[in-house]
Amino acid sequence: MVDTPSLRMQRVQDPIIPIVAQLIRENPGTISLGQGVVHYGPPPEARQAIADFWETPANHLYQSVQGLPELRDLIAEKLKAENGIPITDDRQLFVTSGGNMAFMNALFAIASAGDEIIILSPYYFNHEMAIAMLDCKAVVVPTDGQYQLDIDRIEAAISPRTRAIVTVSPNNPTGAVYPEADLRAINALCARRGIYHINDEAYEYFTYGDSRHFSPGSLHDAGDHTISLFSLSKAYGFAGWRIGYMVAPAHLHLAIAKAQDTLLISAPTICQRAAIGALKAGRAYCAPYIAAMAGLRRDVLDAFSPLADRVRLPAPDGAFYALLHIDTRMTPLELVQRLVREHRVAVIPGTAFGMQEGCYLRVAFGALQAETITEGIGRLTRGLSALLRD
Repeated sequence: MVDTPSLRMQRVQDPIIPIVAQLIRENPGTISLGQGVVHYGPPPEARQAIADFWETPANHLYQSVQGLPELRDLIAEKLKAENGIPITDDRQLFVTSGGNMAFMNALFAIASAGDEIIILSPYYFNHEMAIAMLDCKAVVVPTDGQYQLDIDRIEAAISPRTRAIVTVSPNNPTGAVYPEADLRAINALCARRGIYHINDEAYEYFTYGDSRHFSPGSLHDAGDHTISLFSLSKAYGFAGWRIGYMVAPAHLHLAIAKAQDTLLISAPTICQRAAIGALKAGRAYCAPYIAAMAGLRRDVLDAFSPLADRVRLPAPDGAFYALLHIDTRMTPLELVQRLVREHRVAVIPGTAFGMQEGCYLRVAFGALQAETITEGIGRLTRGLSALLRD
């Protein structure tokens, strides 16, 4: 009997979310501050857009690999108005099943086995997993103490096998927002060295205070080497509908089309129709929820301030995460397990994001209503206070 998975897949880390989910199931009453989703659902316009879906025969046929024309037109309008990215002859727009598929499409298009992709730690674990799945090498470059870019260190990591530098801003798992000047510098570096800049913008709407989101794909000379990834999952409460999109250089069109046609053909038509409704509702639908999340962010920072001698927390300026550095000899997974079993609160160990030295925990504050978040953060701070005294 053959029961051994491929060596390629054996090298891929186990996805951490299901592991923590099993811990939660084994400990009823646990509040999860783990998974990165929002607590609200799609706008009513999304439901209205699929009200008569079943009665249209064309909806049940294969659709364009690049996405429904009406959805692509709406996305193009949004990209031009909000991101400063025009869809012209030198750029191609693809609708994908979420941002993860957009990233995988990009890797299929630009990288061969053994090529190197520079990612920044703490990194988004699915990016590192995707790189391993394609027999490429993730070259991990640390960020600084505030989780910001170290551009000199990134440039020093480029080798003849480097194909791309990946940035995620606003960032998962840290909540850091990279300044426009730094993203411009990375984009210029990629152009100078003949590699791609992949920028993941899934959390583009989630910025707080004076922080501002910047799309490097908007730069006038970025079209030939910049791949921009987007998602409806976060801002529109669309995680289960799996709709994202990507903008890539036109010379990658055929390669991306091959990847998408083989893996999926096209994103499910009903999901694309719902996305049309969501985009017609527009950013105005998301704004009140994001404004409320800014208050939750402030509450999280205030809650951890009494633990400042044992818990370091650079203030997150975006997304809905906080990455804690805990002064303890416990491993991150051991601490997570004890928090669930003894204090009924779940977070994600930093090892999943490449933080192998020290104890880091990711806290997500987007998935729960304010009252539940308050209770969850209270359990977490009380739990850490107790466990760090042991």
